[in-house]
Amino acid sequence: MNVAPRITVDPDSGLAAWRQVHDQLRWLVGAGRLPVGARLPTVRQLARDLGLAPGTVARAYRELESVGVLRTAGRNGTEVAAAPPGPRLQPLGSAAAAYAAAARAAGADLQHAIAAVVAAFEGADGTANER
Repeated sequence: MNVAPRITVDPDSGLAAWRQVHDQLRWLVGAGRLPVGARLPTVRQLARDLGLAPGTVARAYRELESVGVLRTAGRNGTEVAAAPPGPRLQPLGSAAAAYAAAARAAGADLQHAIAAVVAAFEGADGTANER
């Protein structure tokens, strides 16, 4: 199964492009949107689709390979090897979809919706809440 993940890169985010690709792929795998065995686009294809240098996408793939999330088998391409370690993200995906719908219904734009999540995630003293 070859999957074309929905990934975007924001050059104004302040986060390196390879890191944006890495984080989005990790989230897609963790949330179950890219299941184990799903084939990813080639480095060159994804780089072309995103308007990035192939080395940028290659770094994201390499980093995910190093933690066992992806595996590359030469001509067979790159595929999802396992869910990333850490929290199970499926419940977060469902909660995020519900929150996004509520934010849109309230007339909030993306920046305000994100700011509300950050404020809720951080404690009153500005430090991240413990899980």
